[in-house]
Amino acid sequence: MARYIIRRLLLAIPLLLIISFITFVLINLSPQDPAELILQAQGIPNITDALIAQTNEELGLNQPFIIRYLHWVAACLHLDFGDSYVTGKPIWSLVGPAFLNTLKLTLVSSIVVIVLSILLGVLSAINEGKMIDKSVRGISFLLTSMPSYWLAAILIWYISVKLDLLPTSGMDSYKSYILPVTVIAISYAGIYFRNVRSSMISNLNEDYVLYGRASGLSEKKITMHILRNSLQVAISIFGMAIPIILGGTVVVENVFAWPGLGSLSIRSILSRDFPVIQAYILIVAVAFVLFNTVSDIVNAALNPKMRKEI
Repeated sequence: MARYIIRRLLLAIPLLLIISFITFVLINLSPQDPAELILQAQGIPNITDALIAQTNEELGLNQPFIIRYLHWVAACLHLDFGDSYVTGKPIWSLVGPAFLNTLKLTLVSSIVVIVLSILLGVLSAINEGKMIDKSVRGISFLLTSMPSYWLAAILIWYISVKLDLLPTSGMDSYKSYILPVTVIAISYAGIYFRNVRSSMISNLNEDYVLYGRASGLSEKKITMHILRNSLQVAISIFGMAIPIILGGTVVVENVFAWPGLGSLSIRSILSRDFPVIQAYILIVAVAFVLFNTVSDIVNAALNPKMRKEI
């Protein structure tokens, strides 16, 4: 198992390097001179060629592309993403707190999504073809087809404005989590429960289920055994749910004024604060790779056959 973990981690390194290179390239594809963008973001009214040349010299922007990339990667390894074009502050001082706020929302939402997916998947699978199964699938399809911004607006209008039960924005208390977590759970649980249901139905048709019933085992024990085998398939899916939710909180954070990465990225895009955008893209991409690696390791721990795939 230790050898598998080491091999899996080693495979993640070149992938992370490729992601960092693509991120750096995309940000540097802007037709404008980076120094000119910095001066514009700082609100300098009269931008001259001499001022642009001076800024390029001070920030090392006149160095060859590959040198700037290597310096940037080395700095990122120390969580130094440079300085904001707009505020001039270190980017990590902006991204760090925002990342923690988004991570809190993501973890709470992921737990709710996973629990709901398992409960709905099991309920739907053991009642396959019955009214309960059809109702759960129909309602989940209806809810997941709703745009998250529209659903969020409806909940704010009814629960926060009309009933005055929950706050509309911010993260002042546990009540602030309820509405954004509800929107995220509705958006994702209806998708992931289908994977649990499909895996459960597949296991229901296995021979060990027939043998268990023939041996007189209770339906509860059989269902728990089926669920355990089904979750081995769903673990990789749930492992990727966390970074997907992390990257998909942009709309929810902006609707509920949640002070996280999503809100920060939108403000940075509008102000053309490219280093912050660059840091956001890199953090989300790295999260995808790391969570995918972790889910593979967990799957390998549960299923020894997977350890031979690498």
